[in-house]
Amino acid sequence: MTKKPETVFDMDFTKIMAEFRLPQVDVEALVAAQRKNIESLSTANRLALEGMQAVAKRNMEIMQSTLADLIEAMKTLAAAEAPQAKAAKQAELMKASYEKAMQNIRELQDMIQKVSGEAMDVLNRRVAEALEELKAMMEKAKG
Repeated sequence: MTKKPETVFDMDFTKIMAEFRLPQVDVEALVAAQRKNIESLSTANRLALEGMQAVAKRNMEIMQSTLADLIEAMKTLAAAEAPQAKAAKQAELMKASYEKAMQNIRELQDMIQKVSGEAMDVLNRRVAEALEELKAMMEKAKG
């Protein structure tokens, strides 16, 4: 008595496809192609996860830096005595904070674009390969 597979991963797709006896279909090639598809998806997911972890880490660093800058700015403003000096210093600090925030946003945006691009490149390469494999199988099937 044969053991029933518990999950999809326990199944032998080569044997299952061979039972269909499809004419001139290379079952091994189909199974290999699906394995490559799964590997590509896994790679793309890993790249995306690692990239998003890096983005989250960098975002936390930015937030910590911003908090430290805010504390320093409050100390600087408290030290200024004349109202005009406080107002001028406040405007200067606001401009510097805005510029730094824009720089940080661009940095995070660039990181996200890079991560997305790397994951999409993996998937795009696999789709192109799969189409070439399909074309080759069709040519082989023609005779």
